[in-house]
Amino acid sequence: MTRGTSGAGGGAVERLDSRESLKDIALRTLSAAGQAIAQLASGLNTALLALLLLLCLTLAAVTGVVGVGLVTAPALLRTLHALAGRERARLDRWGPEVAAPGPPPERLRAALVDPTTRRELGWLVRHSTVGTLLGLLGVLLPVLAVRDTAFPLYWTLMPDGATATSVGIGHARTWPDAFAVMLLGVGWVAIILGLGPGMARLQSGPGRRLLSAGPDADLSLRVAELTATRAAALDAHATELRRIERSLHDGAQNRLVSVAVLIGASRRMVARDPAGADELLERAQSAAEQALAELRTVARGILPPVLADRGLAGALSGLAADCAVPCRIDVDVPERCAASVEATAYFVVAEALTNIAKHSGARHAVVTARGGRGRLRLSVEDDGKGGAGATPRGVGAGAGTGGSGLAGIRRRIAAHDGALTVTSPPGGPTVLTVDLPCGM
Repeated sequence: MTRGTSGAGGGAVERLDSRESLKDIALRTLSAAGQAIAQLASGLNTALLALLLLLCLTLAAVTGVVGVGLVTAPALLRTLHALAGRERARLDRWGPEVAAPGPPPERLRAALVDPTTRRELGWLVRHSTVGTLLGLLGVLLPVLAVRDTAFPLYWTLMPDGATATSVGIGHARTWPDAFAVMLLGVGWVAIILGLGPGMARLQSGPGRRLLSAGPDADLSLRVAELTATRAAALDAHATELRRIERSLHDGAQNRLVSVAVLIGASRRMVARDPAGADELLERAQSAAEQALAELRTVARGILPPVLADRGLAGALSGLAADCAVPCRIDVDVPERCAASVEATAYFVVAEALTNIAKHSGARHAVVTARGGRGRLRLSVEDDGKGGAGATPRGVGAGAGTGGSGLAGIRRRIAAHDGALTVTSPPGGPTVLTVDLPCGM
């Protein structure tokens, strides 16, 4: 974004940038609050199920003395494992993937000493209590905010003696009273904006700590993960080779064949028809120039020269300038990353912006890049219609992008053992986040 350097014009541009920055901050705050409320509401579903299961487990423990609880224990343990798996899937949709531990035992004696089952029981207690409370707050706070903020619109229709506020205190008899209730609604809104994301993290925290594979997990889990990562890297490499071969075969090779044919024909015509031979040579030159342009395009697709010439910031700025949707770039990467990491970041952003332009219906997009402590973090956000396709391991910005574009992004990130998450509720916004190691 260009800034003025002197005079009144420069000051006006700086004030405009300031207003735009405040607008961006407001949009990000609203987006984060909306996502937090949606996450809290989704957590309420599993929290209520966890509360019901906790009551059943308590009843089974009490009746275990007479043998009834021992009969129901295996079924309750299977339910616990299934509910824990459902919570992992929910957390995967709202953040980094929660790696599942190995299959826990279902027999009662083995389960009592199994670390995974104990961790799941600890999560059950926390999620059924604190998670339920936070989920209820996530559902009720928006209702209270709308109810109290809109109170001046309908307070005259309320019966005499009815409580004015949503907390059951006070009666509105005058317009100042009604506007005082509206201020309470504004306070609810401030709580949602300020505390909503923290409440969502607090609700999901026990699940991310206790339901993931613990530090004592079998190394075979890590081996399996690295095997899958290697397979994804090989698959991405093979796909890239097929793309290059197809581009060369369908483009540059055909052009060069045409050049050879035209030059041969012009040689045969040069003696009897110099004008016709000159025309053929002109066509051959045009075909050679097109072949050269296509070869340059293929070369840029392998490793964009702009990364070496201008760095990641300049390369991303070029992508934003070419994007059909107005796009703002914010890059703060003090040190250069490995060439393969920068190339992956470039292609991920390019694919995400292409998806946004084709599918999201967005009016504005923001690309953010941050580097430090050996990590490169990217974020691509758009204000489109949301509903982006997602799988537990890969996603793509922009609605309706559940095809090969998502698979390509997923393979490139997996090849570097990076993390890819998306948040895309219906109605938007869509936020794609990438975390890559810098030194590979």
